[in-house]
Amino acid sequence: MLPGGWSVAVVRHSAEGLLQLASVPERVLSEVIAEQLRITQGVNPGRSERRSWDRSLPVLARDLVEAGLGGVEMLLEYQLPLTSKRADVILAGVDRHSGDDTYVVVELKQWSHAELYEDDADLVLVPGMGSHPKLHPVLQVHGYCDYLADFVGALEHRRHAVRGVAYLHNANDLDIHDLYDRVEDERTRLFSQSRRGQFVDYLRTQFAPEPGARAADRLLASAIRPSKQLLKVAAAEIKHRDRFVLLDQQRLAYGIVLHAVEKARAADSKEVVIVTGGPGSGKSVIALSLLGELAERGYPAHHATGSRSFTETMRRHVARGSTRTKAMFKYFNNFMTAKPNDLDVLICDEAHRIRETSANRFTKAVERTGRSQLDELMSAARVPVFLLDEHQVVRPGETGTVADIRAHAQARGLTVQQVDLDAQFRCGGSRAYEEWVLRLLGLNGEDPAPWTGDPHFEVTLADSPYELEGLLRGRLNDGYSARMTAGYCWRWSDPDGDRLVSDVRIDGWSKPWNVKGDRAVGDAPPSALWATMPGGFEQVGCVYTAQGFEYDWNGVVLGPDLVYRDGRLVTVRGASKDPALTKKSVTDEQADRLIRNTYKVLLTRGMIGTAVHSVDARTQDFLATLLDR
Repeated sequence: MLPGGWSVAVVRHSAEGLLQLASVPERVLSEVIAEQLRITQGVNPGRSERRSWDRSLPVLARDLVEAGLGGVEMLLEYQLPLTSKRADVILAGVDRHSGDDTYVVVELKQWSHAELYEDDADLVLVPGMGSHPKLHPVLQVHGYCDYLADFVGALEHRRHAVRGVAYLHNANDLDIHDLYDRVEDERTRLFSQSRRGQFVDYLRTQFAPEPGARAADRLLASAIRPSKQLLKVAAAEIKHRDRFVLLDQQRLAYGIVLHAVEKARAADSKEVVIVTGGPGSGKSVIALSLLGELAERGYPAHHATGSRSFTETMRRHVARGSTRTKAMFKYFNNFMTAKPNDLDVLICDEAHRIRETSANRFTKAVERTGRSQLDELMSAARVPVFLLDEHQVVRPGETGTVADIRAHAQARGLTVQQVDLDAQFRCGGSRAYEEWVLRLLGLNGEDPAPWTGDPHFEVTLADSPYELEGLLRGRLNDGYSARMTAGYCWRWSDPDGDRLVSDVRIDGWSKPWNVKGDRAVGDAPPSALWATMPGGFEQVGCVYTAQGFEYDWNGVVLGPDLVYRDGRLVTVRGASKDPALTKKSVTDEQADRLIRNTYKVLLTRGMIGTAVHSVDARTQDFLATLLDR
């Protein structure tokens, strides 16, 4: 369990209290919420979001007061545990029948009209909001309910205590009649303006006319179970997809891919789907969920990556020795001779690692066609799906960018659907931390800024590698997972017999790199399993073994290839020991971006916290000005 509670409601008021606040002319409700979001999460909400608060929240508060439930507590903009995703409102109160705590998640929509997208029950089109489909609001709120029940300790054995409502308070039934077909049970309901009376009655059936403050307190103070790390549950994922809950844009991406598959099969057509998102936004969760559903439907599909560590771990944890299941996990260069559209779906996970060509020094001459790897992957399936983060390109020759994929699809006359994941599931769900890292590394055009803190994620500066190791080992001894990584700034020796050489040396402290190959050396696990197997803590991981993985506590050593000089962090290409950066074909500009992206990957592996140490004294002093010890 995570220590302490999870303070996730930006603003909380009783229904009566919120209605009074909304009626004070000089105190605009949206400004109160926006101010708290800026303080607690570093988020500056846009004008449309603020307008929706002013228009929707008083409507819900009035309905509660009319129902005689003015004491029910309203938790506004509730951040779901270990993500950056926020539910509009959670109502907290006393169950009318049992007297226990009870909660209703409310998703407020200002839509006045909506219809199903091409008769797909999971997707909707909203006039005036573009031509791209949106997730059905009932599915959206259903996902929130399941997610809360999975992660909030107070609800662990009381899933029935949380219900969900999608409230389209500006819409008449005739304008959204298609959407009611998706309502399958009493746990998640849909109400419109036409059914406002039914909504008020529904509220009365859920809550007793008593204050809900204590129920809200218990929810907010509840311990949170650590996030289900991808690889710990992946073994059951293909057969039991309910082990993961897909939220909002994740579920939208999932639905769009399945819709495209059905459409392509029926019309013998082809369509490309791109899913973008930062580290921990759920790309691989979507990939495994899709693979499970497609397998269940009997549709030919494969999962592919350019990472040996990631693919081998998928084979080990998902396939569990099953040759048939292992065959579903491929590498990008396995599709050089694939027949066009032989698969229904090819899920290209970590697509930022797509290379210019699949050929290498072992490729037979007859197979050296000069064909691009992107063309091979796009040809192999009716629906190629590319999941990527452009800030994770860390090697020369990696060409998996949105622009490249779109341009190639356009040249082939193919339609492209793109979904951008906006949630954060790694780094404790801290969007503020991800932004801090981007600014630190100069990847978003902004200057570095002090870390102002986030109750959901801990960042600390270690004075030495000894202190860094000690901090992480303490977390490991407390039952958390922990790993240490570093920039590629030290030589990497072959093993000396049955032991690794301690190549990473800093002021008398030393540790070996992770194993190079796919065989264990002593107690050190194979390279592909460094992040997930016992024994991995005793080696320093490089970016190629850490990429794609996560652990509770993350330690990062900044090497001499990234130092603070003349008021900013600069890269020193000559300090890198990465053979890829010694090639003359790699420009200094490319090397600079690859080094910065490497540290972006390393700094964003942690789920609960990250500790940092720089080997350069001036850089360490600079970091001390950003991190309050």
